[in-house]
Amino acid sequence: MTTVDAGRHARRPSGVSGWSGRTIVAVVVAIFVLFFVIPMVWLLLATTKSAHGLIVDHPFLPGSLGDLAANWDQLFGFQDGAVTAWVGNSALYAVGALIITIIASIPAGYAMALTEFRFRRSLLVLTLIVMLIPNTALVLPIFLELNVVGLIGSPLSVILPMSFFPFGVYLTYIYFSTSVPRDLLAAARLDGCTELQVFTRVALPLAAPVVALVAFFSFVQSWNNFFLPFVMLPSSDGYPVQVGLTSLLASTPAFNPSSAGAQSVQLPTLALATVISVLPVLIVFLFAQRFLVAGMTAGGTKE
Repeated sequence: MTTVDAGRHARRPSGVSGWSGRTIVAVVVAIFVLFFVIPMVWLLLATTKSAHGLIVDHPFLPGSLGDLAANWDQLFGFQDGAVTAWVGNSALYAVGALIITIIASIPAGYAMALTEFRFRRSLLVLTLIVMLIPNTALVLPIFLELNVVGLIGSPLSVILPMSFFPFGVYLTYIYFSTSVPRDLLAAARLDGCTELQVFTRVALPLAAPVVALVAFFSFVQSWNNFFLPFVMLPSSDGYPVQVGLTSLLASTPAFNPSSAGAQSVQLPTLALATVISVLPVLIVFLFAQRFLVAGMTAGGTKE
C-alpha cells in the first residue's frame, strides 16, 4: 500500500507539468491566431466586399461574389491593365534570377564543400560576411555599378543583383559537406569520371532537396523584393507587383485624398491586389513543400 501511494505521489508532478505545458502551448497558439491568422482572414473577406460594406458590415462577415467580381474588374482595369504587366514583370524577374541562382550557387557550394583550392576558406568566410549585410545596404553600390554599364531601367538591372544569392551558396555548402559521401565521389573518379561528370551525374542528383530549397528561397526573395526594383526601374511599365502596389496605394482615396477620380482604387480592390501579390509564393510553397521539408532536414544527420 505504501509503495502504491508513493508511486501515485511520484507521478503527480509530471501531471502538473504536463498540464502547464499544454497551457503554455495553448497560449502561444492563441497569440499566433490573434496576431497572424485573424488579419489574414479579414484580408481575404475584404476582397468580397464593396467599399461601403467594408466600413459598415461586420469585419468577419463575408461579402458577395458580385462585389468580388467588381473588385477584380477594377483592379485589372487600373491604368489599362497595369496590374497584369506588373505580375508578368515579377514572374520574369523571379524566374530569371532563380535560373541564374541555381546555375551559380549549386556548383559554388559543391566546389567549396568537396574540392580543395587556394583561398577556399577565405571565400567561405567572405560568403558568410556578405550574408550578414542587409540587402538594402548594397543597393546604392549596385546602382552605381549598373549605371556605368548602362543597365539601369532594363530587366537585367533587377535580375542580375537578385541572382547574387550567398545564402544559397552556404546552404549548398552545408548539404554537400554533410550529406554526400566523399567515398561515393571518389569511386566515380576511379571509374573514369571527370570532375564535371562527378558533379552532374553523382552529386547533383543527390542534391535535389537542397536545389529545391535554394530555388524556393531565391524565388521568394526575388518576388518580394521591393527596394531594389524601386531604385533600378524609373518607369512604371517595368515595375514588379510589389512596387506596383505603391501606385495602387497612392490611388486609394483612403490613404491619399487627392487621388479621388476615374483612376481611384477602393480599399477592397487594394486588399485583392495584396492577396494576388502573395498568391504565387503560396502556390509554389504548397506544391514544393515535400521537397522543402527534405531540403531543410538534409544535413541534420551524418551517415
